[in-house]
Amino acid sequence: MQLSNLDLAVLGIYGVCLLLIALYVSREKPGHKKNTRDYFLAGKALPWWAIGSSLIAANISAEQIIGMSGSGYLIGLGIATYEWTAAIALIVVGKYFLPIYLQKNIYTMPQFLEQRYDRRVRTVLAVFWLGVYIFVNLTAVLYLGGLAVNAVTGLDMYYAMLGLVAFSLLYSLYGGLKAVALTDIFQIVILMVGGFCLTAIALNEISESKGVYAGFMVLWDTMPEKFDMILAQDHPFYKDLPGLSVLLGGLWIAHFAYWGINQYITQRALAAASLNEARKGILFAAGLKLILPLIVVIPGIAAVKLMPGLSPADRAYPALMQLLPSGFLGLTFAALVAAIVSSLSSMTNSISTIFTMDLYKSVLRKDSSERHLVFVGRTVSVVSLLIAVTVARPLLGQFSQAFQYIQEFTGFFSPGILVIFLLGFFWDKATSLSAIVAALASVILSFLMKVLLPDFPFLDRMGVAFCVALLMAVAVTQWEWRVYGGSLYHDIARLDNPAFATTAQFNVATLMIVLVLVAFYTTWW
Repeated sequence: MQLSNLDLAVLGIYGVCLLLIALYVSREKPGHKKNTRDYFLAGKALPWWAIGSSLIAANISAEQIIGMSGSGYLIGLGIATYEWTAAIALIVVGKYFLPIYLQKNIYTMPQFLEQRYDRRVRTVLAVFWLGVYIFVNLTAVLYLGGLAVNAVTGLDMYYAMLGLVAFSLLYSLYGGLKAVALTDIFQIVILMVGGFCLTAIALNEISESKGVYAGFMVLWDTMPEKFDMILAQDHPFYKDLPGLSVLLGGLWIAHFAYWGINQYITQRALAAASLNEARKGILFAAGLKLILPLIVVIPGIAAVKLMPGLSPADRAYPALMQLLPSGFLGLTFAALVAAIVSSLSSMTNSISTIFTMDLYKSVLRKDSSERHLVFVGRTVSVVSLLIAVTVARPLLGQFSQAFQYIQEFTGFFSPGILVIFLLGFFWDKATSLSAIVAALASVILSFLMKVLLPDFPFLDRMGVAFCVALLMAVAVTQWEWRVYGGSLYHDIARLDNPAFATTAQFNVATLMIVLVLVAFYTTWW
């Protein structure tokens, strides 16, 4: 595959526009130097449309476009469950999680844990998150991004990853979260337009130029097994999507851990101008989630028809790009780059926020100036990307589905962390020791089950780990109360909290999203 002059021109226009937007939104007002509130929380002034766009841009990256298309190639539409059910998780997060965070006026998730529990919990979880973000999320985005650039341009994967790193840092390092979030509006437009172009051209090719709808119906008629949302137990990929457990079990743990307590996602909402703006942004993101399978899953299914026998499956999306005419290839490649660099910048900004605010300032140098903390944050962004470039290929080169790699290994940590937050939100007796026990129990039990029960579906494993971590946290709490006669921590969110009340518009939008999901699952159960 070779980019034409027109493709290169389209790609160049995209790059210049992105850098100009970043430069414009990152400019400092006369007499005002960036402080931590500006750099890490965009001055707490993000409007709803920036929040919603940035949530999706941070979420949809190479692991979704490349990885989920690869899973679509192997599994089919069932993998879209991750997208569609996420819309419900977003709504719950908007109603119950965000009011608590915004009332606390926090920068990071570990900071909330110190307010609710103690510094030990904050430090332990900060280290956990940094490890996961760098060695799982960041490495996966870089690896799949490098794979895509290599497939399109022929550039060596290592140099492709370095190029993505450099481009990401070029537009985001100076401006911080504000530059990331506001350029994400531009990024999401490019992502959607480019993604829909590829889907439409692939489906039109399948229908022999009879149209997009005709192509979709050809897929549905000739490969009905690829449109099963709930997999039977004898399905070859049942282990990845274990039947009804997807809707009733561990997937919800993954969703609430990702959308509700994941720093590089929640940081956008923490930067909202108000709770109402944050909730409107959440709804906007939930609506976008309903249509994303059209550009991240359907292409993978289409590739089965057009290019059977691909290996690894993660090459499905780059292979489809060969169908694109000059100009459209540049646009779709720009969309892919947009998805990759927006996620890289989001993750590195959150990594730098956690390291700077939860470890450096909280533990190492409590008297640091605002300017020094911003410098530390920028330095950490660079270092984390260099680490990820170094380890990406050795870590992910052995996996056939990188998307599943991310889900499985984040699942070692997320059940216990979700237990900590839920008990911290709603149970005034929960203690700091119980929080640490829950975190460690989740990791240890998940590792043991991975080794001893390798064929046990990882989503079910997450469900088991969550239940065990919850029971152990409750047991430790009850033991501490019997031994020590009480707890210092009673700062919880009552379910009758007025901040949980939502507007009529929020409720109507929620109902519409639920009805759309019911229609989807009724059609393709």
